[in-house]
Amino acid sequence: MSKITIRTLTSPGTTAALPALADILSDCVEGGASVGFMSPYTPQDAMPYWQGVAQAVAEGSTVLIVAEKDDEILGTVQLGIGMMPNQPHRADLKKLLVHRKARGLGLSRLLIEAAEEAASRHGRHVLVLDTATGSPAETIYEKFGWQRVGVIPQYALMPDGSYCGSTFFYKTLAAD
Repeated sequence: MSKITIRTLTSPGTTAALPALADILSDCVEGGASVGFMSPYTPQDAMPYWQGVAQAVAEGSTVLIVAEKDDEILGTVQLGIGMMPNQPHRADLKKLLVHRKARGLGLSRLLIEAAEEAASRHGRHVLVLDTATGSPAETIYEKFGWQRVGVIPQYALMPDGSYCGSTFFYKTLAAD
């Protein structure tokens, strides 16, 4: 049986993982996920985005977590910890992405749990996120204890150009 590994990438690790991360983001966008990009979207198109994430990891404003199976990166999530001075207790959960070929393996749960643990390690106990209204992600976040705050209609576009609302969630972790 193949083992799933969850790990936090360092700055050099992020740079080494850029091709795999670009492939996952491209796959998700081409699969219809509203994560900020429009179709068509190739792995090459995704490289500048991930290079920016690599810079944020190097600066310490982003924690990048990946899920691997058989040494292949198949999922990722980011924790934005570079907050304004009046928000040292807060973090943003960003870009929970799982390659379509790896869905149903529990990677989302493992990545969310790892992000919540990382948030606690960084002294963050209020987490926030937004996701496309009506997407499978809404159900995932609710299942793992995130609280729905509300919906903003026509907040963004789906990869095909149609409007989608965005549902906002938060989760409060035990404060140390």
